[in-house]
Amino acid sequence: MLKTQVSTLDDFSQWLRLAKEIEPLFGPMVEDPRFHESLRRAIAAKEAFCIRNLDRDKKETLQGGIIISRKQNEILWFAVAEKNRRQGIGKALLEEAIRQLDAGRPMIVTTFAESVEMGFPARKLYQLYSFNDYLPGDLNPAGIPTVIMIRFNK
Repeated sequence: MLKTQVSTLDDFSQWLRLAKEIEPLFGPMVEDPRFHESLRRAIAAKEAFCIRNLDRDKKETLQGGIIISRKQNEILWFAVAEKNRRQGIGKALLEEAIRQLDAGRPMIVTTFAESVEMGFPARKLYQLYSFNDYLPGDLNPAGIPTVIMIRFNK
């Protein structure tokens, strides 16, 4: 069973490793001091959640992470390490985010536009949890079209 946990500052370097892996899709993060500060704030506010696993050397590695904003009722950042995809990690993290956010208010996430083939898995997962396209988004820092998806209270 996958165990979602509140992230701690001990995970910081693992978050950066995960961010480095997905930079081609989302734009520069690892060298960006604003990303570092935002990540530290999310961890301090207990708005960063992760799934960890022990590697061969018995060191914990971050398999995936999700950052939310309770104030904005929004998923701000979500990624699963490529080698850990298709194992239910994304589903577990998204379910945790939904539990943490206010079901009485619309939930928001910005993700890849429908035209972006590499975004199909993320879009499919969001749609499985009743998120629907709401408004066109801007190009993300990597120059990829985005869309704002919304989930209304059921």
